[in-house]
Amino acid sequence: MKKVLALTLALVMCFGLVACGGGGSTASEEPSGDPSTLKIAIVTSPSGVDDGSFNEDNYNGILAFIANHPGATVTPVNEPTGEATASVQAVADCFADYDVIVTPGFQFAGIGTLAQENPDKKFILVDSFPSDAEGNEITVDNIYAMQFAEQESGFFAGISAAMETQTGKVAVVNGVAFPSNVNYQYGFESGVYYANKNLGTSATIVELPSYAGTDVTGANVGGNYVGDFNDEATGKVVGEALIAEGCDIIFVAAGNSGNGVFTAAKENGSVKVIGCDVDQYNDGANGDSNIILTSVLKNMKQEVERQLNAIEDGTFKGGNYTLHADTDSTGYVSADGRQQLSEATLNALSDAYAKVKSGEIVPAANFNGVSPESFQ
Repeated sequence: MKKVLALTLALVMCFGLVACGGGGSTASEEPSGDPSTLKIAIVTSPSGVDDGSFNEDNYNGILAFIANHPGATVTPVNEPTGEATASVQAVADCFADYDVIVTPGFQFAGIGTLAQENPDKKFILVDSFPSDAEGNEITVDNIYAMQFAEQESGFFAGISAAMETQTGKVAVVNGVAFPSNVNYQYGFESGVYYANKNLGTSATIVELPSYAGTDVTGANVGGNYVGDFNDEATGKVVGEALIAEGCDIIFVAAGNSGNGVFTAAKENGSVKVIGCDVDQYNDGANGDSNIILTSVLKNMKQEVERQLNAIEDGTFKGGNYTLHADTDSTGYVSADGRQQLSEATLNALSDAYAKVKSGEIVPAANFNGVSPESFQ
């Protein structure tokens, strides 16, 4: 992992600096509860806090905290490139004005040194562990760093797609081949292969060679990568190409780029999409129908709120944590009216969830030594 972080930072040293600013905002609902004076910034790149998925879920965790702590404020800061050097510089440019900085994304790993030099500030780092100036992974007392086992949620998406496809062809669309996104891809592939082997399905995973991903080590991981988290136009092109190949279910883990895939599915009318990170059922509305088959989850909102509460009450403890199904940090949407899965698929998912939670099933991930093919 140290080599991974070092390579990532080395690749982006040429990118520029981005300053931050903007006024603070509070939760939209009238807050109630204990007062707070915490000044919070959330630095996101590149799709902002209203992407309907990853960034927005982190932002909602802050808003949930503010709703119970009058006086606390949040300032969203957008860094538009998504590159590691620029992302860390965006934090450096504005952190002095805030008590807590929330940084969602692998590209913020390099805040480690900045946090060490400013121990009076608190940082919540999502989807990565901090690194030093040489790219070595470190643990920092004032950074709560969380990663999620996205491969678990991807696994549930793969089972769902394999069991619900009518054409026998399914796919996953990702944004950038950061470890978290590759985890989703590998988990999805593992789920499809698992269903084919154990649940009587015969689904084929479709990949477009021209959109194959390259992970942070330079390895070709295949899949279908837009190359950006904020490129709806290319997302739609990728979605249309997969539909033309016969895919009728597409798992989308691409941030704002995924909205382009949603549009392609809506225009087609017979394609279903599996949402990512949060319940995206509302985003799937398409006239009298809905394109969302289900959504798979990583519960960032609850974890961000928990850490803000810990900062407020003095129990905050920095460290590097990987969160799994055993703490309900990964999962899928099963609630009536928020998904369109058959009873057979819901039963299969319930069984698989229990096995993932217990550790009996370990889906493939970018660097966990398990390959998707091992499930065949």
